[in-house]
Formats: sequence, structure tokens, C-alpha cells
Amino acid sequence: MIPVHRFDPTILREYDIRGIVGETLTVSDAYAIGRAFGTAVRRAGGRTVCVGYDGRLTSPELEDAVVEGLRACGLTVWRVGLGPTPMLYYATTTLALDAGIMVTGSHNPPEHNGFKMMVGRAAFYGSAIQELGRIALAGVYEDGLPGDVIDRSVCDSYVDRLKAGLHDGGAAGRPLTVAWDAGNGAAGRVLSDLVQRLPGRHILLNETVDGRFPAHHPDPTVEANLGQLQATVVAEGCDVGVAFDGDGDRIGGVDDEGRILWADQLMILYARNVLERKPAATIIADVKSSRLLFDEIARAGGLPLMWRTGHSLIKSKMTETGAALAGEMSGHIFFGEPYYGYDDALYAAVRLVGILSQESRALSEIRREWPPVVNTPEVRFPCPDTEKFTVIEEITKRLRAEGAIINDIDGVRVQTADGWWLLRASNTQAILVARCEAGNAVGLDRLKAAVNRVLKDVGRTAPVW
Repeated sequence: MIPVHRFDPTILREYDIRGIVGETLTVSDAYAIGRAFGTAVRRAGGRTVCVGYDGRLTSPELEDAVVEGLRACGLTVWRVGLGPTPMLYYATTTLALDAGIMVTGSHNPPEHNGFKMMVGRAAFYGSAIQELGRIALAGVYEDGLPGDVIDRSVCDSYVDRLKAGLHDGGAAGRPLTVAWDAGNGAAGRVLSDLVQRLPGRHILLNETVDGRFPAHHPDPTVEANLGQLQATVVAEGCDVGVAFDGDGDRIGGVDDEGRILWADQLMILYARNVLERKPAATIIADVKSSRLLFDEIARAGGLPLMWRTGHSLIKSKMTETGAALAGEMSGHIFFGEPYYGYDDALYAAVRLVGILSQESRALSEIRREWPPVVNTPEVRFPCPDTEKFTVIEEITKRLRAEGAIINDIDGVRVQTADGWWLLRASNTQAILVARCEAGNAVGLDRLKAAVNRVLKDVGRTAPVW
């Protein structure tokens, strides 16, 4: 009889599985995840699973265990080895495999690790992840003769497809000077090969994969992590700089003057380019994104759609609506045809280079044409998991009674004469998230005060702005 397995309840998240190795996540957990996910794949009629892993020190042993768990379900396992998460998505999609599972801790600290999954071309998230816990706890797995293991490198074909992205938004123009910061993450596995196949001058930073992340934390949404890239762009006279998170599915940008471009700003460039070829296309952005982005999509003739935060939720909505492009403030960017609809920061970076190569103006000049806005970063502050959604529900109820102009698709986003502010509960952590955006600093102060007021009204402490 197969023994039952109980996961630490904190590791089964909304969009993936994630824990601290040796504390909440173990090698035996990885084997059980292979058995449980393999069972879900078999029950859906699948026979093949693709497996990859990132550059964390614990990833190889976790990958070994999950492969054994999948094989024990009678599945054929295709191992693509070390690389970024989008390379695993690429392999699963282009090899027409039934499912994929990536061993990755994403942008989290070195001692963290986890798993991202897909079935067919769809994200595997939410209740499907919770079901893995129930399967393991019941110990009722699909069985069969141990499946075959096929080692299959897709690095060359993946890099070739990335290179082709230079022309997906139109013919490339002038060669650029570009700085690339892999942050010692898994993107470095393919980055050296990629830049050798692109025109122009390319400067690589931290391209050596090192799960200790010695240069800086691999999260391009944190300003402090972009300092080295900013300095390099200015010192080397680069046209643009790009940075990646630990597993290469999130992008950050820096313009030619060393100023940070957040993902919702990059999305303006992508949206304009996509809409030149697909007029009136639907373009999705999450609720944390700037109003400027939604306005610019509409101005370019597109159909802007605000949706819930979460890469799995965005991917699903993109499939449902047939959207040509989607993006999140967190740096996940999704291109539809001629790409595959999943979040690939390396592809997004190549598309950016292609777009800028067609411009006679510097990136800094382009951004100065946008209407000025001032905003806060994404401010996170603690709230117990058992209370966070109730807090948002109560605030939304009070605001609706006051007649506020709100969007409650994900938390509550309030529009005022000054701009907008957002409060939402994180789906993955015991926190609330706040963000404000206004036309000027005085308006921004009023928006922050409004957030503080509604939190005080429900007995909550305001965030540290």
C-alpha cells in the first residue's frame, strides 16, 4: 500500500507550489508532488510530461525526485534540464507534450524553491493545486509500469525562436547597445547564446547561473536590484537595459538615461507595436497597472481590459478573450500570436530591442511624451490570511455606500479627481497590497490619505508609504 503524504499547508499556493527547502519543502514532498501531479495528468488522459529546473542549489535533487514520482505513475518524462521557466513552457508547447512541471523558486530567496505546472497549454493553478494535496493525503495514485525518461535539450531551438522575435513586431532597424542582467538566475543559461545571434553590441551582467545570487536578489520589480544595471547603461552609453528574475519569466527595464521602466510602462511600447499589426485587439493589464497604460491602449485603437493580478489568471483570461497581449505590473508579459501566450521575459526583451531598433528617438525621449504621472510602488503590509479578504470586502461595502467610483474585479480600485488608488489581498501571502497614482505630488498625498482613512475605519493600521 502506498503511504499517504501530508504537505505543509503553506506550500500549496494559488499559482504554484513554494516553500523553504528543509523546512516546509522536502525531497519527499517533491516525490509526492510528482505522484500527485502525475495522477492528475493521467486522469486527464495525459501520457507525457516535460520537466525542467532552475539554477538554485536544491533544484537538481528536487527535479530527480519529481521525475521519479511522475515515472511511477507510468508517464513518459522528457527532461529539458537547467534553464528558465519559459524554456520549459516552450518545450512543452512545441513538443506537443501533455503537461509540464518546472522546479523553480522564481524570484524568492536562495533557500526557497517550488514548482510551476501546466497541463496542455493551460496554467495549472487554484483548486487544481489544492487537489494535489488531497490526492497525496489519500494516497490514491495512478500506477503503471515505470515510464521512460528522455533527455531532450531544446536550448538551441528555443534561442532560435527568441532571435526570431526581433522581427515579430516588424523589420528590425538600427543596431542597439543593450545591457542584460540575468541576476545569476536561470536566464543566464541561454542568454550568452542569444546575444551572439542578435545584431548590435551587448553587455552581459551576472550571466553565470549561481543559486546563491551573489550580485543581488533576482527580482527586477525592486529598485535596489536594478542599481548595477542602471550604472552600466549610463557608463556604457546603452540604448536600453533589461533585467530578469530568478527563473526568467519577469522583466524589468532601464532607459538610456538610467531611469527605471516598470512593466506597465514597457507595456505601452508593446501595445503600440502590437496594435499596428492587429488593430482593435484586446490587450489585458492587471489592476495594479497605471491608468496611463489603459489610456494609451485606447488611444492606439486597442480594447483595454483590466483583470485580476496573477500570471495564471492573466493567461487564462488571455485564452478566453483571444487577447493579443497581456501584462502585469510584476513584470510578467504575455504575447499572443505569433508567440505562444505564456510569460517569457527573454522574448519580451527581444521584442523590446526590435521595437526600439525601429525608432529614431531614444527611449528616454519616447517616455517624455507620455502624460506625467506620479505613483507609489506596490506597498505591502501584513494582514492575517484569515482576515485579509474580509477586510477588503468591508472596505468595498463602505465605499460603495459612499458612492465611490470603484472597480472590484480584484480588491478595490477607486477612481477620484486626483487619480486612483488600490487595495487588494494577496493570493499568496498574508499581506494587503496598496498602490496610488495621481497627476501630481499633492494629488498623490490626498490618495494616500484616502487609503489610510479607509483602513483606519475598519480598524487597520496604514501602510508605510
